[in-house]
Amino acid sequence: MKKLILLAIFALGATVATNAQTISENALGLRLGGGNGTGAEVSYQRALGDNNRLELDLGWRNDNNNYDAIKLAALYQWVWNIEGGFNWYVGAGGGIGSVSDSRDVYDDNTFIFLAGDIGIEYNFDIPLLISLDFRPEIGFYNDNYKNNRGLNDFSPDIALGLRYQF
Repeated sequence: MKKLILLAIFALGATVATNAQTISENALGLRLGGGNGTGAEVSYQRALGDNNRLELDLGWRNDNNNYDAIKLAALYQWVWNIEGGFNWYVGAGGGIGSVSDSRDVYDDNTFIFLAGDIGIEYNFDIPLLISLDFRPEIGFYNDNYKNNRGLNDFSPDIALGLRYQF
C-alpha cells in the first residue's frame, strides 16, 4: 500500500513538473469585474517561482450618491500550463476594505475577507496577458452594518484581466 501511495505521489509530481511553465516576473494592469462594490481594480502580479505568484488588487469606487468603497486583495496563486500560451491557475488569500455611505446612521465600516481564485489566462507573444477568473469571497462585516444594508457574507466575482508583463 505504501508503495502504491508513493508511486501515485511521484506520478502526480512528474505531471505537474512537466506542465510547469515559467511565468512573467511582473505584470501590471486592470482586473475588470463588477462585484463587491468596487468594480475595476488595479492589479499587480509578482512571480515567486516558476509556477507560483502573488497577486495584489486595489479597487475603489466613488460615485455621486455619497457611496465610497476601497478594497485591497492579496492572493497566492499556483499556475499550470495547458497548451501553448494558455495557463490555468488557482489561488487563495484575503484582504481588507472600507465602505462609507453618508445616507444613513451607519456611515463607515471596515471589513476583512477571505478569497479563493480560479481562472484561465492567455500569454500573447507580445507582453500582454489576458485572463478570466472567478473569485468567491467571504466577508466579515459588523453585524449592524451588514443587516442595515442587506449585505451577504458570500460574494462571488467574475472578472476580465488585462496586464502588461515586464
